[in-house]
Amino acid sequence: MTYEMRAVFWGVLLACVDWGRGQENHTFDGDVRDFAIGDRSVYVVTDDRLYQLNHDFTNVIKRDNPNVVYPNQEAPLSNETYLFKVNILLPFIENKTLIICGTTKCGYCEILDLNEISNSVYSEDIEMGSLDPGDSTIGFIVDVGTNSYIMTGRLQSRVHNGCANSDELLVLRNALEGQNGGIFSETGEDATPYIDARQKEKIQFVDGFQSNSHIYVFLNVPKERQVRLIWFKSENNKVSTLSSLKSATLKCCGNMERRELLSSSVIQGPGGLHGQVLWAGVFTAGNTSDPINTMLAIYNISSTGPHLENDKPDFCYKDCAMSSTKGTTLNLQPEAVVFQYSSMTSVLAVRHNSWLVFFIGTGDGQLIKLAVDKAYKPACPRVLYKSDDDRRVFPKMHLDPVDRKHVYMALRNQMIRVPVAQCSEHKSLKDCWSAQDPFCGWCESRCSFQDDCLQPSAWIAISEDSQQQNIVSYQVEKSSSGEKITLTVKVHLTLNGTGSLTFACNFLNRSGHMCDRTSPAPAFPRCSCLFSSDQLPAGGLNVTVKIRVGKQNLAEKLMLTNCLDITGPPTSALCSQCMTAGCSWSNDACSWTPRSANSDPIQDVCRLSQSGLNYSEPVIFSIVPSVLSFHGRNHALMNGENLDHVTKVRIQGHMNCSLKESPVWNHTGSSLTFHIPGGDKGSVSVCAVLPDGRCLGKATVTYGSSPSCTGLIPSSTWASGKRKIKVQGFHLEFVEGVVHDHTPQTIHTNYSSESLWYHTPLFEHINQAVTSTVSLRVANQTLACSSQLTYHPDPEFTSYTAIKTGNDLRVTIEKRADKLNITTEEILVFGVQEENQDVECVMDTIETSNETDSVICEIKNTHNANINSLRIRVGNFTKTLLPKQAAPSLLIILVLIPIIIVVIVGAVWYSYNKQRKMAAQMNKQLELLECDIRNDIRQGFVDMQTEKCDLIENVGAIPFLDYKHFASRIFFPDGGPVMTSCIKDIGQPDKSCQALSRLIRDQVFLTSFVHALEEQKNFNVKEKCAVASLLTVSLHGDLPYLTQVMEELLRALMDQPSNSQPKLMLRRTESIVEKLLTNWMSICLYGFLRESVGQPLFLLVCALTQQMSKGPVDSVTEKALYTLNEDWLLWQAQDFSPMRLQVLFAVGTDGEVSEPLEVNALDCDTVEQVKEKILLAFKTKFGFPYNTPLQQMHIEYEKNGRFVPLKEVDASSEVLGEVTMLNTLKHYKVPDGASIKVLSKTHPSLSPQSSLKDDQNYSTKYFHLIDPDIDQDQKKNPERKKLKLKEVYLTKLLSTKVAVHSFVENLFRTIWGTPNLKTPPAIKYFFDFLDAQGESKRISDPDVLHIWKTNSLPLRFWVNILKNPQFVFDMEKTPPLDGCLSVIAQAFMDSFSLAEKQLGKHDPTNKLLYAKDISQYKQEVRAYYKQVRDQPPISSSEFKEFLHEESKKHENEFNESAALWELNKYMQRYFNEIKLKLDQNGAPVELKEQLQHVKSLFDSLKSCSWN
Repeated sequence: MTYEMRAVFWGVLLACVDWGRGQENHTFDGDVRDFAIGDRSVYVVTDDRLYQLNHDFTNVIKRDNPNVVYPNQEAPLSNETYLFKVNILLPFIENKTLIICGTTKCGYCEILDLNEISNSVYSEDIEMGSLDPGDSTIGFIVDVGTNSYIMTGRLQSRVHNGCANSDELLVLRNALEGQNGGIFSETGEDATPYIDARQKEKIQFVDGFQSNSHIYVFLNVPKERQVRLIWFKSENNKVSTLSSLKSATLKCCGNMERRELLSSSVIQGPGGLHGQVLWAGVFTAGNTSDPINTMLAIYNISSTGPHLENDKPDFCYKDCAMSSTKGTTLNLQPEAVVFQYSSMTSVLAVRHNSWLVFFIGTGDGQLIKLAVDKAYKPACPRVLYKSDDDRRVFPKMHLDPVDRKHVYMALRNQMIRVPVAQCSEHKSLKDCWSAQDPFCGWCESRCSFQDDCLQPSAWIAISEDSQQQNIVSYQVEKSSSGEKITLTVKVHLTLNGTGSLTFACNFLNRSGHMCDRTSPAPAFPRCSCLFSSDQLPAGGLNVTVKIRVGKQNLAEKLMLTNCLDITGPPTSALCSQCMTAGCSWSNDACSWTPRSANSDPIQDVCRLSQSGLNYSEPVIFSIVPSVLSFHGRNHALMNGENLDHVTKVRIQGHMNCSLKESPVWNHTGSSLTFHIPGGDKGSVSVCAVLPDGRCLGKATVTYGSSPSCTGLIPSSTWASGKRKIKVQGFHLEFVEGVVHDHTPQTIHTNYSSESLWYHTPLFEHINQAVTSTVSLRVANQTLACSSQLTYHPDPEFTSYTAIKTGNDLRVTIEKRADKLNITTEEILVFGVQEENQDVECVMDTIETSNETDSVICEIKNTHNANINSLRIRVGNFTKTLLPKQAAPSLLIILVLIPIIIVVIVGAVWYSYNKQRKMAAQMNKQLELLECDIRNDIRQGFVDMQTEKCDLIENVGAIPFLDYKHFASRIFFPDGGPVMTSCIKDIGQPDKSCQALSRLIRDQVFLTSFVHALEEQKNFNVKEKCAVASLLTVSLHGDLPYLTQVMEELLRALMDQPSNSQPKLMLRRTESIVEKLLTNWMSICLYGFLRESVGQPLFLLVCALTQQMSKGPVDSVTEKALYTLNEDWLLWQAQDFSPMRLQVLFAVGTDGEVSEPLEVNALDCDTVEQVKEKILLAFKTKFGFPYNTPLQQMHIEYEKNGRFVPLKEVDASSEVLGEVTMLNTLKHYKVPDGASIKVLSKTHPSLSPQSSLKDDQNYSTKYFHLIDPDIDQDQKKNPERKKLKLKEVYLTKLLSTKVAVHSFVENLFRTIWGTPNLKTPPAIKYFFDFLDAQGESKRISDPDVLHIWKTNSLPLRFWVNILKNPQFVFDMEKTPPLDGCLSVIAQAFMDSFSLAEKQLGKHDPTNKLLYAKDISQYKQEVRAYYKQVRDQPPISSSEFKEFLHEESKKHENEFNESAALWELNKYMQRYFNEIKLKLDQNGAPVELKEQLQHVKSLFDSLKSCSWN
């Protein structure tokens, strides 16, 4: 069997394959020359070193290759040193040693400890391998009788004549010291047996191994361009073994000869069809431009077959010169050719049950997996790994000998360990089956490897034949009498233990069971149902088949149709409809004729059908570009004929493996435009799809490596842009544009002569150097350059001078020196004449200096021209420059000099007198300043040492918001009409909303809807968050389903290539699923928040509020003396005194007052601040708020028996310039203990007074404690002019921290404590989910999982709550409170950080404040995470029950219809994109029809509304 090379684009086009997942790698100092795998370690050889690594590439041990010293024969007193190059690397597992041999002058071997390569056991100067560079060597362990030997093969050296070279091609050398002749000896019992060759100087060794009792060696004979196999039977000794020599020529492959062997692999395990020894080899024609240059073929190399009995003309036992035997070499043909590709380099074969699985390395850096069934029919290839560049895969690959679940491969200087399969990512039996992976099977409740299944008999795998389209297929057959119909269902599964697993089928229609009692009993894998043909109506019959295999249940819905009713023009679509209905297609018609068990697949049968529709067959001439990056290409152009009716372009490999289709536009009949989707490296075929389903025309597209950007020349540009930048890198012909991170648009690029360049964009508003990240745009990917571009301010041209030189004008332009390194080619200069005409100034040179550069140019033929100015253009920067002014005349200078001298003398005398007075005054002020600072520092020290945590903990009832308002503030933090509509009274949902509600409960639709929206460039982050919250509201009544969707979207997010750095996952909210996760956490943790965290959070808020009220708070800027945040520190405050006020509340209108209420205040408080403190004290004492709001309150101060009204501003207010100071208690001279009366606005004696804060210019018209920047007489208010230093008041931050510290710690420990040693179910469930994802992706770094959990819970939920208590409580958050909470939230997040940063004096105080506490908090967090991990897992059923209860608790809280209406707007806006995504995801037709139905319902409602 032969298959075209494009078979690689196959499964290369499997969009679901994430080729980078789970792989581990290690990069070495030099290129890998050889590697081997032991039971515990990986051994890697480079030119200079030998490495020993664990299987996961950790614990690296290096060993430099030794320099071997030989005595110099010509100069006895000097030595010759030769570098050791390894050519044999051989683990001897049974002896626990590692044998390495290589080239020096005459060869050198060393035996090392297998577990510790730094320990040398033995060394010897001996020629085991070829000495000449480029000559091949082979060495492997063989068992002969009871002894183990090393079979080595080498060529005679053509260079080192001074070495004792022999003619031996193949020998058996001792592997142990105790063997006859000692270690490395080739001597037998009584002779030195060896194998000789007639043309051994031309031979290339490829591979060698022992299988059972036979030893095989594979060689290339380049002179004859033949591949030879020689083999021996392992006898009791060396002589008998080597003398059993036989040989054959391997022929590949039919009429397409491939005469060189590149790589080989024995297929271990039980033999093929008749117990043969099977072997696979990669053969090449040596022409890399040939798309099928290399072939993978399977051979039967069993020594028992008659086809291997032949003469051996090329090889001899002992000396060929003494042998006259010559004959013809037998040709050995392959059993099958299973794969073709342009550049295979290596192969590794593994047998798994009845399947052969090949791992194929390629010359363009890919690892391909190919499964072949027992009939040697290949399934779809899949790419497990691909490199961004074109590094060749090393000819050797190895399977992990311990777990047998990883393949080791080498790419230049890198070793990579790739999983053979990703079974755990498949979450259902159908998903597991759809992967069509022989390694993966369904084991009770998960997809796993066979040896990971605890009950091996319960492991259900894919069918043993080649790739199937569906897990269940069916066929209908009518009896000869026409009275009975037999429906036969086949399950394409393989059972590991058929005897212990039940197999049953149940056929149901609308009326119940439909089968006759005469129906045969089910026999795996088939079951049949016999029923009367009368049950099959004209419109068809819906049948549900419920199948039970072991503990697994499958349900398939079938639509049975009368085969004779399927009529019409014989198109491929009609054929597919017929075959899908279980009927037979023959002679372009649908019939009841039974299909044979081995009939061709539907796609093969229907491809041959001709269209009955009259469409001109399209012809493809070319596709531009036809070579592209594996990322794909936007706006590709197809040229050809008859392209008018083309609906799509199909891109596929051979064997009908997964294909991709792209919509088309810009039809002209002779051309059309389409997008080429991403794929894997190699060639694919392209055809044009017609409306009848046929795909005609043929072209080839080749995917290459990813472009890379390694540098930018020049590396800087000016702010106005349009500097020409050359991009350095590889594969730049695939680049579609360039993107700068400071501007969103894609910049056009130009590619010519293997050079890529573009013009830089504008960078606005910069006055210093800034860097911009440059990325290449390839299809829908952006690939960042390794270096950045530096933007400098535009060049600064200052003046110019012009000098006549004959008829020409030589112009010298002065420019400030900069770092732009502008060249003469980048500057255009024009002279501007009086008539406003431009004359070009031809650039000559640029002279540079430290401060000023000179740009020199010449204007030719200017004898009549008058140049008034210059116009200079550098890219997009333009500057008009005037000439430098001429120097003043000498006469004017002589007149000015005496005047200047007189002025200077007078100024000096005046300044001297003034300075003496100022010095005396300054000395006095410095003494006062020093005294003030001393007092401030001492007072700060006293406050810090005497501060007590005496804040009141009893705050009465906690004002929790109800669930609806809490959730809505989380879902819609910006509020707005959408939030309002979602929480208003719920009306009766209309049919359109009900239909959309049903539609979003289809997981395929919902995930396609989300992905379609997120792929739109104009769909911004704000809209993503809105859609996530609308989905949360719409699905709030079905939290289990919402959770299921969220998990799937999270897995998809983790698989995105843009998330190649796992530690950045979930760090921000830039996708719908990230906002969904925030909402989900808020829903699930509301109970825990209310029951446990709410009280300590509210106490902390109250404590902060009380602590701030102990000191001054500026009413205008809202800065406070007592705060945790330096940015909100009121360090300009003057001295203040605490006061106790006796507050009386007016009762009625006759002057009666209440009992006095004692209120604490400060003499610097404004009138409004006093009112706020009165209201707070009232609520604290009585537990309910005062019945008059602050705006309607008036207060009066009792003075000499009468009450004086207190107002924020009145006629007595102090005014500085145009700024008015707010009145304070000190301004009104209110004493300590004074009586204050509270009146409401409704009191008859009062006139209304609006709040000053309602004024838009409040902050510029008024001031409180911070003086405006206005010159004023210092004598009026000397205390205001005291110098205040901010640093003196930093102790207030510490005082505040001490006061609230116990509240902070109590809150933190409530959050990361686990009451009753049990964490909330949602946290345990989600952390386990993250652990499972890490395990499935083979993430071994525990820091990654810690970061994921931190980004999901503390960062996403708790910090939001800590910073926004108004989301939880009925309260207002003031700016100074927000500043304090930000510091606490920062300390909270630092406690979860893994980074250990040493803080210093230059770090912000917000970080320094809690620096000493963070280390303790970090220990508690680690203990918390460990405690959550160690708790028993919560079962799926338990968590679903929890979610059901949460849904039920808050039933009918939200207006689901309003949310659905808003979602409909997005569905309408992106309807075509959603429909296209459903097509790409293979959604069933019914789902697309349902989407169209929903759209029609909403459209009709809009139409009715309009009418």
